[in-house]
Amino acid sequence: MSFVSSRAAAIRTNKKCEVYIATVPLKAPRGPPQVLMSTLYSLNLFQFQHYMVIINNNNNNASQSEVLVCDFQPEDPEDIFTAVSALSGGKVPGVVLTRKLKKLPTRKCWFVGHCSDDDYGVEEGLREFNEDWDTDLRIGHHDCRNYVNELVEFLTGEKQVLARGIS
Repeated sequence: MSFVSSRAAAIRTNKKCEVYIATVPLKAPRGPPQVLMSTLYSLNLFQFQHYMVIINNNNNNASQSEVLVCDFQPEDPEDIFTAVSALSGGKVPGVVLTRKLKKLPTRKCWFVGHCSDDDYGVEEGLREFNEDWDTDLRIGHHDCRNYVNELVEFLTGEKQVLARGIS
């Protein structure tokens, strides 16, 4: 049994934890490339978006609610050489990031399901999932979309959530 399937079963029963997908503009080198990426994102062209998973760990006490954002991206997404290598199909060093947000985004954020923080624990499962993630990034083969699909499946059991489309 794979790591994902064995740990995922232990995480899915309680509905204290909500899982979302969010998008932001791709980071690009400063100047014209950054303006172009921002414009394409504003026009809702999904292929020019960076996908992330957001976990809203709803504790009974609203003041203790914790919102985590998890994503996979190049180590230096604004470096022109990284961008050229990635866009030409080459592997670039990637990094898995997990950080806290004060609240859920109000735009470009979609609810996809529930997970739990039962016996195994969402945070522990997330830490192990991220440690096992291969950090060689290759656009179209092993990128933020693959990370989102696999992490959402791990947390909720939903398969290929991005293939269903989000709106």
